[in-house]
Amino acid sequence: MNTIIDNVDQRIGARIRAEREGRGWSLTSLAEKSGVSRAMVHKVERGESSPTASLLAKLAGAFGMSMSALLALAELEDGRLLRRAEQPLWVDPQSGYVRRHVSPKSASPLNLVEIDLPPSTEIPMPASAYLHSQQLIWVLDGELVFIEGGERHQLGAGDCLELGPPSDCVFKNESSRACKYAVVLVRSA
Repeated sequence: MNTIIDNVDQRIGARIRAEREGRGWSLTSLAEKSGVSRAMVHKVERGESSPTASLLAKLAGAFGMSMSALLALAELEDGRLLRRAEQPLWVDPQSGYVRRHVSPKSASPLNLVEIDLPPSTEIPMPASAYLHSQQLIWVLDGELVFIEGGERHQLGAGDCLELGPPSDCVFKNESSRACKYAVVLVRSA
């Protein structure tokens, strides 16, 4: 995993601060809109805390974007080719979830992300993370349980699920081996 950028927390924090300031929001305003404490937002913006996937999803949702879009803005430079060795990795410090941004940053409304979800891991995502996009989950290896609102989807290798209307979701690996899946995200115009 030599492509993990040493200053990824600073880059994510700077992007969150830029999004907040670009909207003319105070720290308090972002905290209220996202449900993340003001103190935690401040720590993340300064790069003093490595945010979890759930926290990033809440902040991104407050900005009206997906976690993938927020991270792409922090991680990627413009271009049509993104070689594997240059694809940014981000590791959730709480769960060990590994996110690889596969698609290049371009004018395309498509984002492609590969996720490695460790065994016995659960990642909740708020509905706000899905408001302005259409998403597909494609299981590449292992088993994934995806809970969408009150509906439970059991997915195996090769299965692909289109997400329904935005609702709180949970990605779960209930098995004893890692699960690898891709998230294909199409941003709304």
